[in-house]
Amino acid sequence: MGDQDLPGVLVSDLEGPHGICEDHAKDLKRHFNLITMQDFLENKAQLGPKIQAVYIWGGRPAVSQELLCSLPSLKIVASAGAGLDHLDLGLVASFGVKVANTPHAVSSPTADLGMALLLAAARRVVEGHQLAVSPHTEKFPTDYMGQQVTGATLGIIGMGSIGYKIAQRARAFEMKIVYHNRKRRKLEEEEAVGAIYCERLDDLLQWSDFVMLAVSLTPQTQGLIGKRELRLMKPTAILVNIGRGLLVDQDALVEALQTRLIKAAALDVTYPEPLPRDHPLLELKNIILTPHMGSATHQARRQMMENLVESILASFSGLPIPNEVLLK
Repeated sequence: MGDQDLPGVLVSDLEGPHGICEDHAKDLKRHFNLITMQDFLENKAQLGPKIQAVYIWGGRPAVSQELLCSLPSLKIVASAGAGLDHLDLGLVASFGVKVANTPHAVSSPTADLGMALLLAAARRVVEGHQLAVSPHTEKFPTDYMGQQVTGATLGIIGMGSIGYKIAQRARAFEMKIVYHNRKRRKLEEEEAVGAIYCERLDDLLQWSDFVMLAVSLTPQTQGLIGKRELRLMKPTAILVNIGRGLLVDQDALVEALQTRLIKAAALDVTYPEPLPRDHPLLELKNIILTPHMGSATHQARRQMMENLVESILASFSGLPIPNEVLLK
């Protein structure tokens, strides 16, 4: 069967920083006729009816009402990752189109990175590296101190699959775990990781030595951590964000770090991404920034691709769609 006979799938590009993973293209082409956004825009009338799925990688291509109107044969929007804040789920559903994502593929690597950021910020690993390699370093200071992780209290905001895996890892560090979530976990799930439910977010912020954001971005969670919440945290506390940049009021965070209202922060996500090169967060020593790389392992990215393929093929065959996102 030639490429033209395979079902059409819209992708952002086949290469470059905004394209799909290049080493995935061969596998995808076994199942689909891949149509890039540029090719589609240059020939909407011919290619539009052939496209049965949109394959979103790195948030691209953007799914707008205009695009949906141009794809009369569309069956599914398949989006890599767990977050869905880049999609208007109601709009997609209004066209009778299904949505699938890949939450299970990203939960372990993202939890790994969350713990890596927590440890790096607590023990000032990045600063220590810079000190160790600096040409100006003649002696290591004996008063170079960090925060102890073992036995500390970790507050997890968002106890979904990622948050729960963070709790599992934190337990190995003998951390005390408290969490705040829209819905309380089952008692046996709490007991398995030694987690205590905090109905009030304020309590979690006041008790925690480390605050980990692992919650989805919604209208209700945007700006969840602002000036008021930062003031509730301990002056020795460290904030870690592996969710979305808009969960945090960044201006308030800059002020809190500059004035030492909190000890430090470690962010895998910001708004926008990347930050402008003159952003004040980039000038601070008590922050660690990484480039939204929670799921960035070869294994996780391949599993994400395979999960998307499975969901797309299921939608074409009228079968139950793995990881289908249902409107609540």
